[in-house]
Amino acid sequence: MKENNLHSKKHLKQFRNELRNKSTSAEIAFWELIKNKKIDGRKFRRQHSIGNFIIDFYCPADKLIIELDGNSHGDTHQIQKDIERDKYLSDLGFTVLRFENRVVFQDPEFILNEIRKQFTKKG
Repeated sequence: MKENNLHSKKHLKQFRNELRNKSTSAEIAFWELIKNKKIDGRKFRRQHSIGNFIIDFYCPADKLIIELDGNSHGDTHQIQKDIERDKYLSDLGFTVLRFENRVVFQDPEFILNEIRKQFTKKG
C-alpha cells in the first residue's frame, strides 16, 4: 500500500472526530503532555488513521505510534487483536509503544522518557 493511501482515510474522518471529542481522561492528560511540540519539538497527531486503524497518537517525523490501553485491552481477545494490529503497523515501518492508562497518571515521566528513547534511536 502506498504511503499516501495509508493516512487519514476519508471514510474514517467522522469516527476520528468522534473519538477526539470523546477522549478518555488518560488521553486528555497525555495530550496535554505532548501537544504543541512539548516533547523535544516533535509534532503529534491524535486519533490519526493509518490503513483502517485509528491510533491514539502519532508522530509523523519518527513514524511513532503511542497507544494508551484501558481495562478492555487486558481481555484475551483484545490482546490478540492488539498483537495483530501492532504487527501490521510494524511491518509498514511504524514503531508502536503501548502504555496502560494508569501510567499516564502515576508516572508520566516514564512514558515521556520511553518516547524520547525512540527519538534517539532514529536521530
